[in-house]
Amino acid sequence: MIMKVIFLVDMQSFYASLEKARDPRLDDKPVIVAGDPKRRSGVVLAACPLAKKRGVKNASRLWEALQKCPEAVVVPPRMEDYVIAATGITAILETFTPLVEPYSIDEQFMDVTGSQKLFGSPYKIARMVQTAIWEKYQVRARVGIGENKVLAKMACDNFSKKSKGGVFWLKKDELEEHLWPLPVGSMFGVGSRMEQHLRNMAIRTIGHLAACPVERLKKRWGINGHVLWMTANGIDYSPVSIGSHQGEKTIGHGMTLPYDYTTRRDIRVVLLELCEEVCSRARRSHVMGQTISLSVSGGSYMIPASFHRQKTIASATNVTMEMYSYICELFDKFWDGFPVRRLAVSLDKLQSDKVVQLSLFEQDRDRLLQIGSAMDRIKGRYGQTSIIRASSLLSPGQARERAAKIGGHYK
Repeated sequence: MIMKVIFLVDMQSFYASLEKARDPRLDDKPVIVAGDPKRRSGVVLAACPLAKKRGVKNASRLWEALQKCPEAVVVPPRMEDYVIAATGITAILETFTPLVEPYSIDEQFMDVTGSQKLFGSPYKIARMVQTAIWEKYQVRARVGIGENKVLAKMACDNFSKKSKGGVFWLKKDELEEHLWPLPVGSMFGVGSRMEQHLRNMAIRTIGHLAACPVERLKKRWGINGHVLWMTANGIDYSPVSIGSHQGEKTIGHGMTLPYDYTTRRDIRVVLLELCEEVCSRARRSHVMGQTISLSVSGGSYMIPASFHRQKTIASATNVTMEMYSYICELFDKFWDGFPVRRLAVSLDKLQSDKVVQLSLFEQDRDRLLQIGSAMDRIKGRYGQTSIIRASSLLSPGQARERAAKIGGHYK
């Protein structure tokens, strides 16, 4: 049986590296890519190695980062450019193997098992991948190698990123030497809370977790406990799949508000805009959802206030005003007046929109479906702001602001 060879290719400080490639004057300067510090988006999205050496961490607040590295050059994100570059890197990887699976915007899995006869050993292929990405984008790629995805991921996170050449092969028969001595918090799939739970069980290292009786873990966390044990032992049966991101199970949108919203009227304006986005995506995907969800986060960090509620409706929908009516129902029932910092809505239990439940009591539903489709066509041809609801012209409206962004950041 031929042993699988899987790569996890990670782009070092992806956004910051692209900004340095764009402007060579930044080459020897610490660079931070961050949102607008005047809004809630003033968070570090990426920091170059020079900034990280000064203690700057991704996802930290910009003002905190500047206290650690006051000489840093702060660059606003250009999300559209980053997405284009990520797509271009996927195309580069596909010249080595058709089995490429994007894991995030700056990480991609590759199955190069069948590529070795054409390109050489895994190490040689890894160097070729690094060279190709550097020559096109001036971005340094780190490559983790393993016989499955979880080993490749842990090889990259724990070893490739720290090695001079940026390549490390984590072999299954060498786990005891390389992986198991590491703190359990270094393992893929273990966050800070899970790490604390494991430490409370006297599980300090990945090796301790690997040696723990699987039934003990399953008794505590069910199937997730079994997955933890498998990961610690380097077991993963999931293939590199080019279709892993096809077929959405949930369609949702959320946003952090520019300031705390305190009135029902203002909050409803944004809820309608979010419902419009979700239903438009559902219509483009030719699906409808039967479960409608609402998440509301409070504005105070000192006094936590938030809720997440959902409602399963009789007939699936992708009609904006139908979804909006249910969202308002949930909001009015569970909001107790606290200042709101973030809102999110979603459609779940998706099904094809080719079959629609008819009703004798909903005479206008077909007209509402036609209105939604007509608005989608107009936006598709003339842009997202070519037609918007009148409520979005009010001061709380964010539709025009969101249209200028990708992933919550300006294009």
